[in-house]
Amino acid sequence: MATSKEFLSYVLDQLSGLEEVKSRAMMGEYVLYYRDKVIGDICDNRLLLKPVPAAVELLPDAPLEPPYKGAKDMLLVEDIENRELLERLFRAMYDQLPERKKKAVRPTE
Repeated sequence: MATSKEFLSYVLDQLSGLEEVKSRAMMGEYVLYYRDKVIGDICDNRLLLKPVPAAVELLPDAPLEPPYKGAKDMLLVEDIENRELLERLFRAMYDQLPERKKKAVRPTE
C-alpha cells in the first residue's frame, strides 16, 4: 500500500516547526530529510526513523519495522500527533545521522 498524499501532508505539517524538513518521492513512498540528512521514511502511511541512539532513547518502546520487505528495521513513530516529541527527536538525532553521500561526478569526454 503506497502512502497517501494526505498522510504525507499531515506528517510534514506536524514537522512544520522545524526548518529544512523535506521529503522526496521514492517508488510510491517517501524519504524524509532533515537539514540535508536522511532521517527516515514515510512508508505505508507510517513514519519510520533511523534507529540511532538518540531516537532509541526518546522512543524506548517503539517497535522496529522494515519500511519494505528486505530493508533494515527502523523505529515506528506511533505518536505523530505529538509535535514537541517529533521536534525533539529530529534535533536529537541530527548529529548522529551520517552525512549525505555526494553523487559521483562523471568525467567528461
